[in-house]
Amino acid sequence: MIHVRTWIEPVVAAAQMASSFYDTALLFVVKNHYNQSIGFFNTSDSDLLQKSISNFYIIHNFILGLAPLLCAYVLAKIGDRQRRKVTICVPLFGYLLSRSLLLPVIFLNWPIEVMYGSAVLNGLTGWFTTYWAGVMALASEGSSEQNRSVKLIIIELVYGIAGFIGSLISGHIFVSVKIASHQGITLVMCSLILYFFCLVYVMFVLKVPQHGNLVDQAHASSAEPSESSRLLGELPSSSTSMTPSPCFIILLFASAILYNIAVHGLTDVISLFLLNKPLNFSPEYIGYANAAGYMIFITSFLAVFILSRWFKDVTLILIGIVSYSAGVFIMAFVHWTFLYFIARGVMMFALIPLPTIRSVLSKHIKGSSYGKVFVVLQLSLAITGVVVSVVFNKIYQATLDTFNGTCFIISGIIAIVSLIPISVSAYKYSMFHALRRD
Repeated sequence: MIHVRTWIEPVVAAAQMASSFYDTALLFVVKNHYNQSIGFFNTSDSDLLQKSISNFYIIHNFILGLAPLLCAYVLAKIGDRQRRKVTICVPLFGYLLSRSLLLPVIFLNWPIEVMYGSAVLNGLTGWFTTYWAGVMALASEGSSEQNRSVKLIIIELVYGIAGFIGSLISGHIFVSVKIASHQGITLVMCSLILYFFCLVYVMFVLKVPQHGNLVDQAHASSAEPSESSRLLGELPSSSTSMTPSPCFIILLFASAILYNIAVHGLTDVISLFLLNKPLNFSPEYIGYANAAGYMIFITSFLAVFILSRWFKDVTLILIGIVSYSAGVFIMAFVHWTFLYFIARGVMMFALIPLPTIRSVLSKHIKGSSYGKVFVVLQLSLAITGVVVSVVFNKIYQATLDTFNGTCFIISGIIAIVSLIPISVSAYKYSMFHALRRD
């Protein structure tokens, strides 16, 4: 029973479903707000509507990306001092409190700018930057070095399945279930209930697991009696007794950041792209489109689970980057609904790179540093994500009348560039393990 209580998966699933509900509600609340307040009922003004929604998300995402800088590292340090739950509880509380502000925006017609304040509150409590770093640190601490890549991709799988289910039904709930003729209220309420469940679960049910490496090393010492005294003397630092060069770590960070920039280039404008002509997706189809995106979590998990038996971590990362690049280039030329889903299918391994990079990092740092290293990586991704959000939204606005797939072409090029540092690190990775075997 104690082992079951160390599972973080129920929190990941419920929180992601809550996020899917909230994101769909926010997108259409923002769209309806600008439709009504500025009077965009003429389809010829759709570009102006797109730019207004885009500008809202530029400011909103800018705040979300920068606000966690004030507390994320502090929370990570507290988490590394045997208070691992802090890095998960505080952000979840922030989600619960900040996202409740969408209710008065819908129900009481508060100005949409209130959601900027929501973003500030969410960011100051750590946001996804701290939350996901905490989840990854806890999962790494409870898994063995050998199984860590699979463990982290399982977390991503749960995240993806929950997002798939949430996205699939969120559009239907938004359209079909109304309270006092207000669309979105039910979605937001369901989201808040799920966040409350997550907070209670983490505080009163979840147990922080023992470090997985200690278990593995204890088994290793019993399997090799002649080496037992040496291994016991080196615990818990034997797995990090030979650490890779700083250049190796920098290359991993560089590849992660570049790939994250490429992915942000897609995710920051994809909703606007789907709402715009020629696709003009309804709330239901937005849900289907998001669900198709979350299918990548399932296919990426299967790829890691199966291919990790024959390929090294770095090879898996390369497969994921190539898959994403091919899919996003197809996405740039999508003019029909079926082609969008084909592009998503080609991107089936696109999730592999980031969790696998985290796994490689965790294998070469001390367990007591997981929180700090993961949050530094997450902060790096968040900061670059803020810049990318502004730049790509502006590029999207500037190319609406010419070629609105420009952002996707740029995204694909950056993803290809991310192959360079990871390829160099592949060489250093193989050299590092060759030295460890010797």
